Amino acid sequence: MGSIISYKRPDGQTANAYLAKPKDIKNAPAIVVIQEWWGLNDQIKAVADKLAVAGYQALVPDLYRGKLALEENEAKHLMNGLDFSDAAGQDIRGAVQYLKGLGSRKVGITGFCMGGALTLLSSVFVPGLDAVVVWYGYPPLDYVDATKISAPLMGHWASHDDVFAISGVDELEKKLTAASVSFEFFRYDAKHAFANEEADSKHLAYLKHDAKAAELAWTRTMAFFKKHL
Repeated sequence: MGSIISYKRPDGQTANAYLAKPKDIKNAPAIVVIQEWWGLNDQIKAVADKLAVAGYQALVPDLYRGKLALEENEAKHLMNGLDFSDAAGQDIRGAVQYLKGLGSRKVGITGFCMGGALTLLSSVFVPGLDAVVVWYGYPPLDYVDATKISAPLMGHWASHDDVFAISGVDELEKKLTAASVSFEFFRYDAKHAFANEEADSKHLAYLKHDAKAAELAWTRTMAFFKKHL
């Protein structure tokens, strides 16, 4: 459904991304989709395709510059080599500017796992966002200046998450409340990556797909984006 496109970052460098377009593109709102630590693979492209079917332009920046991870150690290596500040301040900010340039008046962002952490960072550092949906991922909370978050925020969290502890979500909630951020958090009786239908195939004990939780979270996300975008 989608295709690989190139766009300019604020610093003038070129970045690539996967862009999925809806049938009715005129005035279609847009969503930047941020990958898990596996990279720009078919699974995250399918998320963009699903958003396009729902009427959104969906853009997935290629943060790993063409590299993909199939195994946990590869993913860890690629994630650890990623400059999060550059990814948020340049790749993601450039993606938002590109989508605005295509005529999208409103642009949201969503991301999963590592992408969830980057989505939260983007809510702080990237101007022009109109709605933010985080899926089971957050950065070190020292980096989250909640007073700089202006877009409404939704978060989907796994209560049995061994990667991003739910206690960190409780702390994040306190920060957002103190800064009067408009947010809704949902906790699911599930493990990390519950919305990734490929999670079980990774054969990692801390990952588990939960179709019921995934469907509920997706329904909530679609209602949220419809309201704000």
